[in-house]
Amino acid sequence: MNNIPSDVKEIMEFVCESDGIRLDAYVSTMCELTRSSASRLVENGNVSVNGKAVTKKSFPVKNGLHIAVTLPPVEVCSATAQKMDLDIVYEDDDIIIVNKPQGMVVHPAPGNPDKTLVNGLMYHCEGRLSGINGVIRPGIVHRIDKDTSGLLVVAKNDNAHNCLAEQIKEHSFKRVYKAVVIGSFSEGEGRIDLPIGRHHTNRKKMAVTSQNSKEAATNYKTIEVFRGYSLCEFRLETGRTHQIRVHASHFGHAVVGDPLYAPLEGKNPFNLSGQCLHAQVLGIVHPTSGEYMEFEAPLPPHFERTLELLRKNYN
Repeated sequence: MNNIPSDVKEIMEFVCESDGIRLDAYVSTMCELTRSSASRLVENGNVSVNGKAVTKKSFPVKNGLHIAVTLPPVEVCSATAQKMDLDIVYEDDDIIIVNKPQGMVVHPAPGNPDKTLVNGLMYHCEGRLSGINGVIRPGIVHRIDKDTSGLLVVAKNDNAHNCLAEQIKEHSFKRVYKAVVIGSFSEGEGRIDLPIGRHHTNRKKMAVTSQNSKEAATNYKTIEVFRGYSLCEFRLETGRTHQIRVHASHFGHAVVGDPLYAPLEGKNPFNLSGQCLHAQVLGIVHPTSGEYMEFEAPLPPHFERTLELLRKNYN
């Protein structure tokens, strides 16, 4: 890993919307850092609560507290090859379809410098990936969140990258997700067409807003209803950051286990380590052959366990 340090520090500020969570866990989630990195920031006096430095990692945060985090100098990362076990669904000279597990970051960034999907792909492909997105995101055409599991396509050359990017732009790129959400939509299926932009007070969150936003459209369908929860299918027309998570939570049906958008009382009743959201189906037109190809990834174990508990205890 080649890291070039900068002398510029960044201060991130949040108005807490949670109760009872440890300070290091809160900083980890809000700043997208590893728990150990967040703990070091707290111990080193880089985190203040209502203007006063707090060095106790287990300090319980409360709703309404003003939390400021002074991050160390920004590091410019470059991806290096690392041998990893990847679930490769399909591969040819142009593309790779990968089934990403929950908990894996897609590409390196400060706080997540290695052991990402890109690091594994660099090793697997011996560096032969599209260079359009530079050294930090080689081959990456689209992303899925760290704690979202499922399918994504990676470009092995610039021609494939451009072709796939055009499909995303034209909304012909098929992406279907399954999710367990809190409650159930009033209609069994429908279309959400609401713009998404950066949250006005929390820069790590997105929100439905008309300010500095982009169009976002999500189609939903209820598959199975439980007491207090439901299994839904979501089909993306656009691909905005956190789109399904934001659209679902906007209507009071946040994805179960979501650390950012689920209300406290429904945040993690099934001992999940992140949102119960899975990119199950991916459909593309192959950049060379012109053939339509569709792939499907089975629900991962944590998702199946959640459904098993719902069917047993919430009917």
